[in-house]
Amino acid sequence: MKRILISCGGTGGHLSPGIALAEGLRARGHEVTLLISRKRVDARLSEKYPDLRFVRVSGTGFSWHPVKLVQCVASQIRGFIFCRRLVRELKPDGIVGFGGFTSAPVVLAGRLLGVPVALHESNRVPGLAIRALGRFARRVYLPPGVRLAGVRATATRHVGLPLRSEMVRLSQAAARSTLGLEPNQKVLAILGGSQGASALNAWARRELPALAAEGIQVYCVTGLGKGEPESITLQARNGAVIRAVFAPFCDRMADLLSASDLVISRAGAGTLAELIRCVTPAILVPYPQAADDHQRANAAFFERQGGGLVVAQTALGGLHAEVVDVIFNDWLLRQFRSNLQRMDRANSLDLLLGDLEEITTPPTAGFPGNSQQSAA
Repeated sequence: MKRILISCGGTGGHLSPGIALAEGLRARGHEVTLLISRKRVDARLSEKYPDLRFVRVSGTGFSWHPVKLVQCVASQIRGFIFCRRLVRELKPDGIVGFGGFTSAPVVLAGRLLGVPVALHESNRVPGLAIRALGRFARRVYLPPGVRLAGVRATATRHVGLPLRSEMVRLSQAAARSTLGLEPNQKVLAILGGSQGASALNAWARRELPALAAEGIQVYCVTGLGKGEPESITLQARNGAVIRAVFAPFCDRMADLLSASDLVISRAGAGTLAELIRCVTPAILVPYPQAADDHQRANAAFFERQGGGLVVAQTALGGLHAEVVDVIFNDWLLRQFRSNLQRMDRANSLDLLLGDLEEITTPPTAGFPGNSQQSAA
């Protein structure tokens, strides 16, 4: 049995794979602690997993704005002091960081205390935390085809994003019934990532009457703090009943993706991995202000692999026509789904679990007191 500390807070894109890895490690008999932020999205998602141990740490993201930069530096110092104390208390055999502002303090604390560190980057443009910390890690997991300067080739492994056990393709009819949607009408899901997307929310409300007239149901996940839950009943031109749902958060993502014929989404790596696993075609609208424009790189790769299309946020005026052209084209949807199935061949979680067990096996563990327990 090993003790593993996973840093994965700040966004759903960091927390979801952290939970997936924790599930896999626990299934193999290991003890896991997840380090998360105090943001609402972390609190909301972690509520679903009462059997996992979560520890919250204060912190703010990086910014060049003078005031925010000072706040970030101060929070990172406090975070480092907290994480050094936590690492000494838990005596982990390994630390895994999924990037973001919660990773730097615990990775540095682990490095200084001799604990093996692994980092996982899911975006095709590595984030600041991964770029800065990669040289300190015993292992850096990157998407296929991505390289990171300063990281030894022997320390690099190419794996995808681990997904929670609940993320599986479900029966479309059952999923639609669970979500209160009509079983025989097309379904369009609109996702703005864990924080929501005001531009996509506004587009969904503006285009809702026209989409409903075409016979398209809408399920829009608006983001926490961006509106109250709302369920609307409309009518298509042919008289069919059309449902529309606006929900701040969705903790049944497998149901939603399985129920949908098509998704409009931001292009975070976590969402793309879930689209691939649930075999759901998408039109991606990358977030223009994403750090290092990483969403545009993610979306371009997804489109090249044949999982869907990309539309720039500046071109939302033509999105309605694009949706209608795709969602009623059964041949094209079948092609997208076939490509998505091909993209999901590798089992990223199993690869990660096996490799982590290897690099955390004594005598590489940082605390000699854990060696006998780990070898038992």
